[in-house]
Amino acid sequence: MCSPIAARIKPMRLRAPNSRFEQFLHWAFEASLLLKGLFAAAETLSGLALLGMPGNAVLRMAQWLTQRELSEDPKDVIANALLNGARHFSIETQSFYGFYFTSHGALKLLVVILLMRGVLWAYPGAIVLLTAFVTYQLYLWSLHHGTAMLLLSALDVIVIALTVHEWRARHGFSLRKRKPD
Repeated sequence: MCSPIAARIKPMRLRAPNSRFEQFLHWAFEASLLLKGLFAAAETLSGLALLGMPGNAVLRMAQWLTQRELSEDPKDVIANALLNGARHFSIETQSFYGFYFTSHGALKLLVVILLMRGVLWAYPGAIVLLTAFVTYQLYLWSLHHGTAMLLLSALDVIVIALTVHEWRARHGFSLRKRKPD
């Protein structure tokens, strides 16, 4: 026997993609979710590793990695850049990136799981969350002009567009009100 509330709620029915292009967009959506999920898991694990490392572990690792190369060529550009970057990687910076990667990755992983399960409210949630991430990434790009931030933002914009399309195509969402026939 159903409760009165459960009786009023219609079960969610997903619509099947109609055309080959729709099938491709659905495949692209699922593939982007898989990639986002893998990146989010790696990001979360990286953040946890940073949070769990002792304060000088990054510098010690960079010294270990560059020791041989710098003994052969003390002016090696790449080895010196790595070592210099590790010297400027403070405990506060490590804590910030540890927290940022862990929270950023965990949020994205949660959204990916909810979208893969077809949870209806996850679509607008994912769009809002990814839009916030793109905004922050573009802010970081404006400060440092790193190409990686632009590429990451472009990937997120594509995922946002695919999410909007999937939400519309599979769940009947529309930005415009439909005129009655």
